[in-house]
Amino acid sequence: MVLVSDETRVPELRWVRPPQQARSQQTLDRILDAAEALVSEKGFDDTPVAEIARRAGSSVGSFYSRFPDKDALLGALNERFLAQAVATADAALDPARWQRTTIEEIAAAVVRFLVEIHREQRGLLRAFAQRMRVDPEFHARRERLAQHVATGLSALLLAHRAEIRHDDAQRAAGFALTMVFGVLEHTILFGELRSGAFAWTDDDLSTELARAFLAYLTVPSRPA
Repeated sequence: MVLVSDETRVPELRWVRPPQQARSQQTLDRILDAAEALVSEKGFDDTPVAEIARRAGSSVGSFYSRFPDKDALLGALNERFLAQAVATADAALDPARWQRTTIEEIAAAVVRFLVEIHREQRGLLRAFAQRMRVDPEFHARRERLAQHVATGLSALLLAHRAEIRHDDAQRAAGFALTMVFGVLEHTILFGELRSGAFAWTDDDLSTELARAFLAYLTVPSRPA
């Protein structure tokens, strides 16, 4: 997953995955990789354990030696996703990589990247969102990630403080991200399940979300 501007000053944004480690960890990673791919393609409920084991080049017995059930698998996928997302945010939002960019370029790149992630991992993120509603730990992980991303993004935005009319850049970044995530959940994760949901291309969605993001940042905190 790469996002590159026509101008080289906008950095590439990539999803960060840790290197493979010991053989036992490699086996576990193969199971998680297979599960992640299948859940993203088919959804969690429609992904049987036998198919996960087959794609991982493993066995059902090997699966159950590591996970007591599919719910435990989803928890492991969620924990791994959180770790990768934090590493991705740290790399993508490093201020040193964005020194010559405008606030418009930052908004466009970050929003487009989030749209791509939600599209590519739609089934997995949908499963997380559904579980988050009933599982406090899933919800807590999501909140930690959102706060981490908001903190990193606010550091980028502070370099353009003169263009931001909100008096709390970190709070503004957090709210703007909540808005973006909410729209992506509504349109990409669950849009086809709702009657009357508007259908946009990812390009159109990215453009309009970036516009809304920027508009919010440039509205005074206490408008007259």
